[in-house]
Amino acid sequence: MSSSDEEGSGEEYLFKIVIIGDSAVGKSNLLSRYARNEFNAHSKATIGVEFQTQSMEIDGKEVKAQIWDTAGQERFRAVTSAYYRGAVGALIVYDITRKTTFESVGRWLDELKTHSDTTVAMMLVGNKCDLENIRDVSVEDGKSLAEAEGLFFMETSALDSTNVIKAFELVIQEIYNNVSRKVLNSDTYKAELSVNRVSLVNNGADGSKKSQGYFSCCSG
Repeated sequence: MSSSDEEGSGEEYLFKIVIIGDSAVGKSNLLSRYARNEFNAHSKATIGVEFQTQSMEIDGKEVKAQIWDTAGQERFRAVTSAYYRGAVGALIVYDITRKTTFESVGRWLDELKTHSDTTVAMMLVGNKCDLENIRDVSVEDGKSLAEAEGLFFMETSALDSTNVIKAFELVIQEIYNNVSRKVLNSDTYKAELSVNRVSLVNNGADGSKKSQGYFSCCSG
């Protein structure tokens, strides 16, 4: 197909993103902080699923992200599995003060890979980094897992807003990059993804190893 002039200002994208992870890791507060700049210290467990839609501009095009907040409790897993369908982005969230939530990440990744049918831009998110004094998962552990699984990694705080917007916008940007690259054959596409993941997060810094960029609360 020849390139056309259809990439005018009227073009827009709608991307579905899911937030997954154990109960009480802060998924709902991450979404409310990003979408409405709100934080509720007494938020109750999400029943079922809810979503928010946010827009941002990339390359002069309007990109809308429909961000789904899926319930983390085991008893809802059968309900929420249907909501993975069509997702092109995911934030896998754990609580840095509860190691069990970090140990669950592998299971959430397996579930995501089982139910998604396309390339998914994935970010591992260590939330509640404002609670440094009771940290139970080190930044290095989070970074190592992300590197092993090929994920972006960021530590966030829905309470004080640290890295929340950055985390969502980086995932949205990566989805846009993935969609823009669909014309490439799969091998080239995967190679480009790896290269881009390093350059995008590290702002062009040397990414000799396949090291994903990461942002912790304490990094500058």
